[in-house]
Amino acid sequence: MDVDTGIDDALALVYLLSRPEVRLQAITCTAGNVGARQVALNNLALLELCGRNGIEVAIGAEVPLEIPLVTTEETHGPQGIGYAELQAPAQQISARHAVDVWVDEVRAHPGQITGLITGPLTNFALALRREPELPRLLKGLVIMGGCFYYQGNTTPTAEWNTSVDPHAAKEVFAAYRGLPEDKLPIVCSLETTERIEMRPEHLRCLGEAAGAPEPELVLPEQPEGQRSTSGNPLVACLSDALRFYMEFHRLYDQGYVAHVHDAFAACAAVGRTPFTTRLATVDVETDSTVLIGTTVADYRGLWGLPPNARIVSDNNPGHCFDELISSIGSLARAVGSAPPGA
Repeated sequence: MDVDTGIDDALALVYLLSRPEVRLQAITCTAGNVGARQVALNNLALLELCGRNGIEVAIGAEVPLEIPLVTTEETHGPQGIGYAELQAPAQQISARHAVDVWVDEVRAHPGQITGLITGPLTNFALALRREPELPRLLKGLVIMGGCFYYQGNTTPTAEWNTSVDPHAAKEVFAAYRGLPEDKLPIVCSLETTERIEMRPEHLRCLGEAAGAPEPELVLPEQPEGQRSTSGNPLVACLSDALRFYMEFHRLYDQGYVAHVHDAFAACAAVGRTPFTTRLATVDVETDSTVLIGTTVADYRGLWGLPPNARIVSDNNPGHCFDELISSIGSLARAVGSAPPGA
């Protein structure tokens, strides 16, 4: 899992930790929503909160390939997790660089590892420069990023992850051109991830699934910055993070909702929610000052180039939230019943 944690990255991580059949081999961190070191600390703290010590967390690229870094604390909070406050982790950040983790782990487990990238593509682009065979050695790759003939969330035409490092995205898509269909990345872009709108009722249902004795209420009429009083530490953490995200979306006239893009990508990566895809040849604009970061999909073969992506064209938000709530709720119930310090 390669992340820039990030509220929706945090939800995606917690979801993967809730799935008993998933082995999370490593987490690599890139700068994006916040700086790369803060990303790593967020991940380590979340692992400990969920009772999952021992998973390697490595820092990678701290700046994009060619352009200055832009972070987005106004969207995700000063630490990247909204109003949530996590304890300083006991586990240390890995001594390995994220690129070494990508290359070494995939070489050691050919055909077994699914990569999930929910941040800028910088680390993976650098790993491809080191080992061009990664697309063939991976079992599969799921990317949250881009938007195709759909309004961007960073510029009128660009999605956040791609806009942070468009040059990396361009390199990654170029590396997949001409590979067999089953090796092409599954791309979860804004036109389907913005359909995954977390609402106050979803957090109430999460509290119920976790066995919380009192309703978990995150409501638009409550004061901004109000904190959860839940006795379940995982429910409280997610509520405080998502309240910040909902307030941000409301500020930009999108309603009191949270687009949990990365949580859908995580569900898709483990095959726990239905979706359909379309083959396309994708390229990324890197030269135009107006259109930089724009992702373009050729669905009709007009460029005469082979496909390099499977773009998600439809999904089922209701099913996705049922999956997230039931699975994370089970984990939260276990976390809430664990003895202190366990």
